[in-house]
Amino acid sequence: MAIKQKSEIKDVDAFGIIKYPLSTEKAVRLMEAENKLIFIVEPKATKTEIKQAVEKAFSAKVLAVNTTKMLDGTKKAFVKLSPETLASDITTQLGLI
Repeated sequence: MAIKQKSEIKDVDAFGIIKYPLSTEKAVRLMEAENKLIFIVEPKATKTEIKQAVEKAFSAKVLAVNTTKMLDGTKKAFVKLSPETLASDITTQLGLI
């Protein structure tokens, strides 16, 4: 399987990939302790596409993306932000806190 080069990656529609942010107790704990945000995303989205979508939508530097598929078919993305960007600032911008 060929690996896509950065020049081959298509332009990402940020709000087509990110469905909504998750605001559970665990999400708030991760936001405060580890500077992470949790989003429900399109099931077919790759980690690279999720990273680009978050960077484009919130003008934030993303360090890492971890994903998990849930039993109901949805996909959760755990997005770790750089220290310059606070997750609490983005959640305030979204109106979650």
